[in-house]
Amino acid sequence: MRSFVRREGRITPGQQRALDTLWPRFGLAPDTVVDRQTLFGRVAPLEVEIGCGNGDALIEMASARPDHDFIGIEVYRPGVGKLLAGIEKAGLGNVRVSHLDAVHVVGHCLPVASVHRFLVLFPDPWPKKRHHKRRLLQAPFVRQLAERLAPGGELVIATDWADYAEFALDIVAAEPLLHNPHDADGFAPRSGVRPPTKYERRGVRLGHGVFDIVVKRSP
Repeated sequence: MRSFVRREGRITPGQQRALDTLWPRFGLAPDTVVDRQTLFGRVAPLEVEIGCGNGDALIEMASARPDHDFIGIEVYRPGVGKLLAGIEKAGLGNVRVSHLDAVHVVGHCLPVASVHRFLVLFPDPWPKKRHHKRRLLQAPFVRQLAERLAPGGELVIATDWADYAEFALDIVAAEPLLHNPHDADGFAPRSGVRPPTKYERRGVRLGHGVFDIVVKRSP
């Protein structure tokens, strides 16, 4: 299953320089099995943002929570280049970046029960019914996310597409390793752990509702 189509776009000279010079410092080699002590020099709560784009939200979260470590997963090279430059500019030592498909990274690179929080913020909704199979949050992938969460760890999802929100809510509700503490309609108040993103702001401008889902790994 692949939840994206590669549309690389133009890489600016600055983004290319960041890819060339900063990837050795902040990038994860393919098939790296994440060991927090080796990767960050400590064992701190690990947060993983899937589809982090150009990294604005990731850099803001990592700056606000220096006692946590972060991995951003993004397949688009221009975004990765901008993220790498942003990490260096912000002077962050608690961020690493993967340029691989998130399904591969979660399934092959993250140990079981090693992640404090996954963040899936405004993923591609693939609104046409015939494309729903491309949506990232399918049951097998949610099972992998749940298995890699530490007990009590969180999966935070945000979307401005009502149909995708209901779809995702049904998927996580069917996963027995996850518990939803929000009993009314299953949606959570806006999660304070995530800053606004450009896709959220765009959705609000278009009059879309914003839906947060926050579920926890059962003990």
